[in-house]
Amino acid sequence: MSVYAVEYVYEPGSEEGRSENRADHRALLASLTDIENVKLVASGPYTDGSGALLLFAAASEDKLRDVLAQDPFNRLGFVKNLRVTEWEPVTGELSQYA
Repeated sequence: MSVYAVEYVYEPGSEEGRSENRADHRALLASLTDIENVKLVASGPYTDGSGALLLFAAASEDKLRDVLAQDPFNRLGFVKNLRVTEWEPVTGELSQYA
């Protein structure tokens, strides 16, 4: 397993669409509990509304990207930029995922 930091930068003017689809977005994230493939570790929006940070434990970046493609926020074009970076948490509470 590797840990990945995913950054969403939201498309300007997408607030209404995100609000309408937030329940489906969060339901998908809540379903990601499979430690063998993709598990959501933490997620949340930036307080300025510009995007969000999501942390995952995943078997591979490809598997993670497959899941991210299913996110309504991505499917419906609310994410302007998506960045996936492998991350190694060496200390703290998240180090158990590395």
